Amino acid sequence: MLGGLAAVLAFSAQPAWAGSRIKDIVDFENVRPNQLIGYGLVVGLAGTGDRMRNSPFTEESMQAMLERMGVNIRQAQMKTQNVAAVSITATMPAFSRAGSAIDVTVAALGDATSLQGGTLIATSLRGLDGNTYAVAQGQVAVSGFKAQGAAANISRGVSTSARIAGGAIVEREVPYALRSANTLKLALRNPDFTTAQRVADVINKNFPGSAQMLDPATVQLTPTSAVPGGVVDLLTRVENLPVDVDQPARVVVNEAAGTVVMNADVRVSPVAIAQGGLTISVAESPVASQPAPLSSGTTQVLPRTQINVDDGGGKSLAMLEGASLKSLVGGLNALGVSPRDLITILQALKTAGALQAEIEVQ
Repeated sequence: MLGGLAAVLAFSAQPAWAGSRIKDIVDFENVRPNQLIGYGLVVGLAGTGDRMRNSPFTEESMQAMLERMGVNIRQAQMKTQNVAAVSITATMPAFSRAGSAIDVTVAALGDATSLQGGTLIATSLRGLDGNTYAVAQGQVAVSGFKAQGAAANISRGVSTSARIAGGAIVEREVPYALRSANTLKLALRNPDFTTAQRVADVINKNFPGSAQMLDPATVQLTPTSAVPGGVVDLLTRVENLPVDVDQPARVVVNEAAGTVVMNADVRVSPVAIAQGGLTISVAESPVASQPAPLSSGTTQVLPRTQINVDDGGGKSLAMLEGASLKSLVGGLNALGVSPRDLITILQALKTAGALQAEIEVQ
């Protein structure tokens, strides 16, 4: 198992990020999606909706909806469980135009047990500014299920959350004034001084005087007379330029999954590593003690415990100055460490000051 891990890590030591396009490593100023949210009702559920007694907001919403349609049921007592109150969320991509469709996610707010087979009634989706940008409606698609009987139940996934593909229609556009802008900022997704300077250099090499690094996360574009189309024209010309991306040495550790990912810049200072698995096993084998014949004694169970200790014959590894990722993983493989032991060793190396990299624990 560790051998496979070593192969993956050794492969990652290659410069896989060399020559990345600018559009793949930056975000463009003011070009972003917008989050939308709404509240509505899902109807048509087969008895798996909200119970009116426990979810009064569902009853109020249903009464308000029927009143808008000319049906007055304020004095009636509702007992249906075929309706569920839900929250609706969606992400409207940048430059979405009126009439385009976007996906929505629906999640139960009350005590509904499943949204399977339900239909979302037309609901407005608003942005944080309070304006309506889209209207959602349609048949919900649930990926999970839940079944139960008198003595057992089974579930898979989440049946109270669903999606509607293309379930919202954009009604209002978000204006983007790129054409009239005099400058545009590129925001690096992974801020780095070296990478930001390389982005500016490669742009200026092709379009002299068009780029300036402001900080490790920002490069400013300014169109020159050589680009008559302004910011938009310059942006279309530079977004596909290749850049060698630099990054700090980093080790990402997921303790729950036992996964370790390291980039090629990880280095190890002179250090000795000793790894030995201490295994202590405790076994209980009680025995029965029988009384002598014709005696008045009773049978008793006497405890018997066996304890075995195995120190694993600990092995050691010495690393030379500036040892690379490949040397580190190869040496740890020679010790026969497991992925989880590798995590512990890397954390100990960082504490000892021998691991020249950041450790990010997830």
